[in-house]
Amino acid sequence: MEGLIKGLINVALGNNQDEDERPNNPSHSQEEERTRSTWAQVVSGEKEEEEEPQNNVEYGAHHYNQQNPWNRRRKEEDNEGRNEEGGWETVTERPPPPRRRHQQEEDNEGRDQEEGWETVAERPPPPQRRHQKFIIGQVSMENRHGYKQPPSEQGYSEEVDYGADIEPSAEELSDLSKACSRLWELDLNRLVPGKDYEIDCGEGKKTYQKEDMAQGSLFSWMSDNLFKRPTYSRFSSLLDNYNPNEGSKEVVTSQERQEQAAFIEEISRTAPIKYLYKYLLLKGIIPEHYEGFKRILTGLWFDLYNRGGTSGSSSAFEHVFVGEIKQRGEHEVSGFHNWIQFYLEEAKGKVDYQGYIFPRRRGEIPDSETQLLTIQFEWNGVLKSISSILVGVSPEFEIALFTLCFYLGGEDNYFQLGPYPVNIKCYRLGRDKIGSVFPIAQS
Repeated sequence: MEGLIKGLINVALGNNQDEDERPNNPSHSQEEERTRSTWAQVVSGEKEEEEEPQNNVEYGAHHYNQQNPWNRRRKEEDNEGRNEEGGWETVTERPPPPRRRHQQEEDNEGRDQEEGWETVAERPPPPQRRHQKFIIGQVSMENRHGYKQPPSEQGYSEEVDYGADIEPSAEELSDLSKACSRLWELDLNRLVPGKDYEIDCGEGKKTYQKEDMAQGSLFSWMSDNLFKRPTYSRFSSLLDNYNPNEGSKEVVTSQERQEQAAFIEEISRTAPIKYLYKYLLLKGIIPEHYEGFKRILTGLWFDLYNRGGTSGSSSAFEHVFVGEIKQRGEHEVSGFHNWIQFYLEEAKGKVDYQGYIFPRRRGEIPDSETQLLTIQFEWNGVLKSISSILVGVSPEFEIALFTLCFYLGGEDNYFQLGPYPVNIKCYRLGRDKIGSVFPIAQS
């Protein structure tokens, strides 16, 4: 009887180890957590040893979302609630992470279009990007101080003896199209699609169409080593030297002149520029001295002239590679035909890619491997209805190609660049200035 009374007292006082005690018991809590974890693995089809790497991926993606400026720019639909069509109905019931604009393919894969994300198993892990945007920017800025030193005090790439490779043949000297095709072959510094970068062309459109046909950005990712390449780094250091408003007088500082001279010095050590020099020399257009050739190249691309009614407001480099915004009449973007400028401005959130313009050849659809694109975009909120760019080519190649067409070509210059039939359109200001020059994809 005494034992029975004690047992009843224990039950009344809650001292029996029943279900109510388990949250306070570490061993039971751990056992319960293991049971829940095992069930989650059964639902998701994942093994226990894969759980920790998945958590690391989620943390990396969260850090990427916080740091990458691209993730601050999203379409309007990304700001709307996503629970309107069933939305997120997982056991955790937590809201979805913000959708990255340049992650269109990943978002479409593994997703139930009608029901939303319904189980842990249906939610794909966020992809690990191969770069973060402003790590690249920081690489460029680390070199910036050195670029502001006098050109004679800076460090440059070593001279490379290309030998006969840079000697124009008789056939090339008599045919500009063959010379331009040779320049393409000499662009040893050109990037490789899929290895050095990736683009997502989105959907196509007509020039007059206003709707945005690209949910993501044009550039999906870029190699971390891009701006460790000397000519790319020096080129990017020039892009912020200009006022984008057409007709605004440019003030060129001594440091900016040093950056210009250093860029010309750097590219003058590459095969495309050496070939250009040999070609123009044999044609009797430039003096024999290489230093004189560099000065001509500097003046052609960087000397200021009148555009938009103001003297000293523009240059060939600014118009072709950086871009300008017309201030008179309806605002629109003019120039802006360089992929590096596009990539950097898109990374900063200043460019909104809106899709490619349908190719002239029916049935031809650009993809991630395409290196000649005709596109539409907004820059600083102003529309560029159509612009053609060569993607992944080096700065020295474009300088050599456009300079060659200016001196020896006409307004239209038709030839083949690798697999691409192209017309290099060249407009002159007077006899000695480049008004504009850019590629047009041909049918």
